[in-house]
Amino acid sequence: MASFTLSINNQSHTVDVDPQMPLLWVIRDFVGLTGTKFGCGMALCGACTVHLDGNPIRSCSTPISVVQSGQKITTIEGISTNTDHPVQLAWIEEQVPQCGYCQSGQIMSAVALLKSNPNPTDDDIDAAMSGNICRCGTYPRIRKAIKRAAKQAQDKSGQTTPVQKTSYK
Repeated sequence: MASFTLSINNQSHTVDVDPQMPLLWVIRDFVGLTGTKFGCGMALCGACTVHLDGNPIRSCSTPISVVQSGQKITTIEGISTNTDHPVQLAWIEEQVPQCGYCQSGQIMSAVALLKSNPNPTDDDIDAAMSGNICRCGTYPRIRKAIKRAAKQAQDKSGQTTPVQKTSYK
């Protein structure tokens, strides 16, 4: 056992756990934030996606020991306190979820994409979301929601950059 002090959603949490414990289980079982989901346990499905210093990572395969002091972890609970993040709103407006299981990971990947690329093309979306699997197959709605969130962010900031037309593959 070792002691780790983590910054999760801008709050400090100290946990005593095995250094090889996946970050997913620390977040869910020791910190009590259950929005991050367990899917495959092998970093293949994306349900466990969280941000480490703004970058999407798969928490099911990331040992807590790789999180350095001062790094910021953001979970689905940390992107908004009242579900008003532009990506969350777009998800609702486009009726993306069916079963909903993959949605926290999908949203976390979409948030990271739009932070790094505020006007993604279809290819950009495909690349950024390729590690997230939706068993219900709502990929066209996911793409529409990402495009909607990008457009709403641009409209809000006053930018006039045109949004790419959606084409479904």
